Amino acid sequence: MDFHELRRRADELRFVPQEPVRWLAPKELARTAVKVCLAAVFADYSDKREIQGALEAGLLRAPLADPDAEEIWIDFVADLGDGFEATASVASALGADRLAVHGPGSLPRGSLLVLGGDQVYPVASATAYEDRMKGPYRAALPSAPDKPLMVALPGNHDWYDGLTAFLRMFAQESEIGGWQTRQTRSYFAVELPQRWWLVGLDSQLGSYFDDPQRRYFETHLSPRLRPGDSVIVCSAEPTWVRSGERPDAFNSLHWFDRNIVRSRFDRTTREREETGASIRLWLTGDKHHYARYAERLPVDGAGADDVLPPDPRRRQMVTCGLGGAFLSSTHRLPKALPLPPATSRMWRKDHPPTAFALAQHTYPDAAESRSLARAIATPWSRYWLPRRNPGFAVLAGAVQMVIVLIMSGAFALAEGRRHPVGALRSADADDLLGLLCTSAALFVLPFVIGCWRGLLRERRPRAPSGPVVAALFQTAVAAAALTITAAIARSIPSSWNGLVLLAILLVVAAVMGASLGSQLFALWVLWTNRGLVAEWQMSGQSLDDHKGFLRMHLARDGTLTLYPLALDGTCRNWGLAEVVDKEGVWKRPVPEPAPTVRLIEDPVVIARHGQG
Repeated sequence: MDFHELRRRADELRFVPQEPVRWLAPKELARTAVKVCLAAVFADYSDKREIQGALEAGLLRAPLADPDAEEIWIDFVADLGDGFEATASVASALGADRLAVHGPGSLPRGSLLVLGGDQVYPVASATAYEDRMKGPYRAALPSAPDKPLMVALPGNHDWYDGLTAFLRMFAQESEIGGWQTRQTRSYFAVELPQRWWLVGLDSQLGSYFDDPQRRYFETHLSPRLRPGDSVIVCSAEPTWVRSGERPDAFNSLHWFDRNIVRSRFDRTTREREETGASIRLWLTGDKHHYARYAERLPVDGAGADDVLPPDPRRRQMVTCGLGGAFLSSTHRLPKALPLPPATSRMWRKDHPPTAFALAQHTYPDAAESRSLARAIATPWSRYWLPRRNPGFAVLAGAVQMVIVLIMSGAFALAEGRRHPVGALRSADADDLLGLLCTSAALFVLPFVIGCWRGLLRERRPRAPSGPVVAALFQTAVAAAALTITAAIARSIPSSWNGLVLLAILLVVAAVMGASLGSQLFALWVLWTNRGLVAEWQMSGQSLDDHKGFLRMHLARDGTLTLYPLALDGTCRNWGLAEVVDKEGVWKRPVPEPAPTVRLIEDPVVIARHGQG
């Protein structure tokens, strides 16, 4: 059965399958804007991390079928709670007892599942968590005798209600299907075999580390670190990539590395001492693609564009946000990252900085990323902006009608007419040319001003802001709509009622706004190369294929092997299987057939600190 039939059987499933979020739909734009504003208020005046300091918290230990086991499998997935088909396809692969992958063969399910942020879209609520995350994951693994541990850290979408629903879902030591939650706060530390540690950080919308969180890691993690220990750090966003635009973006994570992992405060000597431990892997989501940055070693030389050969001594920084949300581009990722960057306040703390280089394989790769991004402005593509977001086209048409009415009224006043219809009937070629020139001047002037101000202040041109560009696009389209309507007015009998001409004007404006206005907006989005608008190139299309997650194996010899896995297509056909448990009898959706999983790149081996 397809998604729509599955949705009609929500009572049997005990959750309601959801459509992917259409981020450029007017309703979502308005609702998300309100939630973002409220989240900022919560962040400033009601930070629940401070309240969490009163909760009991301790070190977590990875669940092992055999307490004496010396190895463990770990799964990492992020940005997962979006449309049902994508989320459930990834969840079914995570919940499978063994996963057939060409190359490494059969990979067992992880004993530990790490959720890397943004477990729900577009905003957090109890209902959203139930329908978009908990329902699909409970269906993917209704029960498991070994009770794998599930830990989660909050992303920005989890923070949009002040973290209320997140703490209820993941910090109550409850079960989500066969997975068991144990954390009591929005951050955690897990002790792994072979002197490895897994840490989850709550950076609260890119802010600082709060005092209770700092004390937690100073109490439960830092004192236990010994020379040779290795740490995996999970954070909510890849601030290392954003350090190119914001030099201090990586400062919080750099502080954690320096003051919690690499050193600690000795209360006896009242001085800082080295722990001898090292962060060997940074993991994050937030960006809905797969990208890996590998540490440059002294033997590599100084070249920035070299393809680094595999070396287990390299530290790795991995972004894998393919759990269910729309796809993100990869073709604009920087090739090299010096951390901390030279303009950062932390630069002198670690000088010279550590250099990282982008690995050869990303998902999607750069060529496919460029091709996919162009689809938002390609009218014959099924991912064209107004086709994928019909509500946006309706909004553009409605806005265009208002602008045309205002411009036609202004045109009538300029022509000395009382009614816009009469002005349009009597307009000649010179009048219309003047209207077009005036609109063109309004369209070009802000660009000239923006470039001039940029040259004066920063010695480089600067484009106007997004709202200004959007308004200019609509003004240009309105001028074209008025010109076309005036041409129509001169070709129809003068005996026609003026209301007919007004109706023609509004229809022309609506059609041109929905089509041409949307197309101009899509071209602007495609032209933008950074910031939120650049992310609309993919999010505006809601690409629900190209998903994946990370499976890791911590072996007996202390090496950690990363298996980046991709699902090129999500399941579109579902069957139902009956489940009988303590809650009664219910049905769970099963993908038919199960999605095919493949490696994005060859497994990446990371040696324990001091080895290799």
